[in-house]
Amino acid sequence: MAEKLFAGLTYEQTVRKFSDTVTGVCIMRLQNFADAEDCYQNVFLKLYYKSPEFENDEHIKAWLIKVAIHECTSYMRKNRRHIPLDSLDNEAFVNDNDSCDISWALMKTPSKYRDVLYLHYCEQYKVREIAEILDTKENTVKSLLKRGREILKSVYGGDNA
Repeated sequence: MAEKLFAGLTYEQTVRKFSDTVTGVCIMRLQNFADAEDCYQNVFLKLYYKSPEFENDEHIKAWLIKVAIHECTSYMRKNRRHIPLDSLDNEAFVNDNDSCDISWALMKTPSKYRDVLYLHYCEQYKVREIAEILDTKENTVKSLLKRGREILKSVYGGDNA
């Protein structure tokens, strides 16, 4: 049986390459490691069993983020239990990758802004791309980014703190 390929990558290569991205989305959405692990596994199971066609790596990444967001939303609906991360050590959430050292601050933002901020600052997506991933308008993304930045500024202790 031939091995499944996703834009030229094997399944294992795809999981390795996008593992941090899916993990980050799940943790930001669910704020609970155990729940995030469940959703993470479901996302990659869906990739394996659905085997969609992808044009390139960015297409895979966008698809995985979209599926992760939907999976987490569905998971939250089914499982109403929620353990806030405030009681946990924030350093556990700081990625070894310096490009996302704001993860602890994102945990303190309302979920309404968290996805947009995470995709913009940690995954480096542009407003247009975020709008496509989240199935929303660009102006909505811009508004959420603006308000989210204000919240982040207060969390970080910005100019007016």
